[in-house]
Amino acid sequence: MSSQKRSAGLLLFRSADGGAGFEVFLGHMGGPFWAGREAASWSVLKGEYGPGEEPEAAARREFEEEFGHPAPDGEWVPLGESRQAGGKTVVVWALEGDADPARADPGTFTMEWPRGSGVQREFPEMDRFAWCTPEEAAERLVAGQRVFVDRLRDHVRGGRAPDGP
Repeated sequence: MSSQKRSAGLLLFRSADGGAGFEVFLGHMGGPFWAGREAASWSVLKGEYGPGEEPEAAARREFEEEFGHPAPDGEWVPLGESRQAGGKTVVVWALEGDADPARADPGTFTMEWPRGSGVQREFPEMDRFAWCTPEEAAERLVAGQRVFVDRLRDHVRGGRAPDGP
């Protein structure tokens, strides 16, 4: 069994521009490392899963943990996988739906901060959420996740999204 880390996520999208375009729902990564950064500091709502969990279940769980509300109902569109710069493989599905960024109630994580201080502090996994055009997402998303917006664009334009994992 491989020890390679794997994450699964859900890219929520909605129609925009009177149906001519679309927007995607992204989260800004929380914690002191990402504070004050905009470019390449946003993410698809996703998280790691182990060998005993199905990726779809992990994507659903992570959406709820990071946003604080369950994913809306609807048809999941597989956007395939992408290997990130750090070696992790991420699999993502798109789901047409809506969510209000102002209603976010994100999960938290604990880490020592400042480093070496011995003080444990709690931070939100995602500290804010926003709807973005594909062009905005290309600037905001970490580089390894931009491919999912491109694949979603192909799907929305009537192309065929890649098969799932």
